Amino acid sequence: MDFDTIAAISTPLGEGAIAIVRLSGDQALTITNKIFSGRDLSKVNSHTIHYGKIIDSETNEMIEEVMVNVMKAPKTFTREDVVEINCHGGLASVNRLLELVLQLGARLAEPGEFTKRAFLNGRIDLSQAEAVMDLIRAKTDRAMDVAIQQLDGRLSKLIQRLRQDLIETVAHVEVNIDYPEYDDVEEMTQTVLLEKTTAVYHEIEKLLSMAKQGKILREGISTAIIGKPNVGKSSLMNALVQENKAIVTDIPGTTRDIIEEYVNIRGVPLRLVDTAGIRETEDIIEKIGVERSRQVLKEADLILLVLNNNEPLSEQDYQLLELVNDLELIVLINKTDLPTKLDQTKVKQLVKNHPVISTSLIEEEGIDDLEEAIANIFFSGQLEADDLSYVSNVRHIQLLKQALTALDDARGAINAGMPMDLIQIDVTRTWQILGEIIGDTVQDSLIDQLFAQFCLGK
Repeated sequence: MDFDTIAAISTPLGEGAIAIVRLSGDQALTITNKIFSGRDLSKVNSHTIHYGKIIDSETNEMIEEVMVNVMKAPKTFTREDVVEINCHGGLASVNRLLELVLQLGARLAEPGEFTKRAFLNGRIDLSQAEAVMDLIRAKTDRAMDVAIQQLDGRLSKLIQRLRQDLIETVAHVEVNIDYPEYDDVEEMTQTVLLEKTTAVYHEIEKLLSMAKQGKILREGISTAIIGKPNVGKSSLMNALVQENKAIVTDIPGTTRDIIEEYVNIRGVPLRLVDTAGIRETEDIIEKIGVERSRQVLKEADLILLVLNNNEPLSEQDYQLLELVNDLELIVLINKTDLPTKLDQTKVKQLVKNHPVISTSLIEEEGIDDLEEAIANIFFSGQLEADDLSYVSNVRHIQLLKQALTALDDARGAINAGMPMDLIQIDVTRTWQILGEIIGDTVQDSLIDQLFAQFCLGK
């Protein structure tokens, strides 16, 4: 497949020690040679690095002192000639360098176009390409491990095996239908067909059973910290993040807007949202913050409701408990270092089976218990240590659900005694749906949409 030569800055913009301009395509070496004062890059060995200077061919002015990586097709990420020019990390120098290669015939790469070429040239499949972005966005070591496993093809190999089982089943059915006179071909009975489709069904079920954990590892647990003003919400945020992200004072209503921060809890990313205290108020700015807090509740995966041990339950506390009792909830009774005025027995009765944890955030007590409670809710105490075949991508999850439905239809048709050629339609549909995960049966428009979500230069 022939493409033009693309170029982009592949490192974050801003000041840094090094910046990289990457080129990919059959003119990558030719374009770089025109501005590189050093060895003839067309004659060097592949996967070598070379010192030299970048010279503006029109003005003969030295632009940069660089190291150039040369990687020749097909043993590259894109399976094309790839050049990476390492220059100093200033904004002006790297932009000037990019400008030069674009003037000489390269085209500015679209977001994700390097990875898209790797996919289109058969270097990786679609699920592996999506794992590249998961790896970039990973916020914990565990999420990174899952992305690496997917990038290495663990999910792809499983999907390919399931598709192979299905296509062999379809082929067997077709032979039985088209050539019934062949005695040496095993008869595909409805019992055998049910066994084969059920085996694939259970494999997909197993993948989907891990989907919740995988999605959490990929996106994090959206966690809202709520409570009436001045109960310790911001102190809880600071204790979990382990730095002073939120302003803590004795004045109610200090937090006027939502504050977001990611925190690693036992390998799981929590997207913490410290909300403005939910209360009736005449302060216009605080009122806006309260409304935003109510919206956060609707979108949260987990609610941390903070109560004050030093005060009896108020009407506002009762309203909050009623508001969140049907959600995934952990109640924290804070300020246990102060005299107890809160009826903890009453709280436990009101929240039913939700965890209730005592904390003294000023003395940093109770955080370990909170972390354990979160792990118990979402991962039964711990993540699966050995099986990292988590399905974390929303697109993959939806396709697996569709495949499960198609197989359900096939198994229902088998049990109803439907003709083999009709059952075969649902089995073939399952095969096609699974192919969309790895990109074998996916539309070009979807491919363009997926890679448009990548960062420029990747």
